[in-house]
Amino acid sequence: MSLHVDALAALRAWEAPSSSQEALRQRYVSHLEAEPTGVFKSCVPDHLTASCVVLSDDGSAVLLTHHRKARRWFQFGGHLEQDDPTLWAAAARELREESGVPDLVPLPGLVQLSEHPVPFCAPSGDVHHLDVRFMAVAPSGAVPEVSEESLDVRWWPVDGIPDPEPEMIELIKLAQARF
Repeated sequence: MSLHVDALAALRAWEAPSSSQEALRQRYVSHLEAEPTGVFKSCVPDHLTASCVVLSDDGSAVLLTHHRKARRWFQFGGHLEQDDPTLWAAAARELREESGVPDLVPLPGLVQLSEHPVPFCAPSGDVHHLDVRFMAVAPSGAVPEVSEESLDVRWWPVDGIPDPEPEMIELIKLAQARF
């Protein structure tokens, strides 16, 4: 099964938790139906990405990365690659690469979708990531390491994340509900 086929199947099957998430789900499905390369960075102005929010083993803290290019705190994630067999596998790869915690694995099932502009991703600035978000639970005592893509990686209390945006707060709440 190709990554495109997997992504399309996963998005068609996902039961969105809200009407706004359902609208995004439909947008992603339409994008993939129209764009055979819609899962890769080369597809502009829109392409899928995969990410993963990490909760502590008791659900009270979230592990975030201070993204080098965006200069903001985010969950772990990035572009899909030719060798990624599934969206889930792409999220798992990004999670291992960016967190420095080798045993972290996303839980099965999508958690949230997020479409957002990414001005630093192309010279024209007219690029949108269609992010597919998963979650993981870190083992007790997990110690992250900073990757070359990050300025910092650290644990934050779920109610004390830096520069909280409504979408990130929603992602954390959705992940906690699945915890």
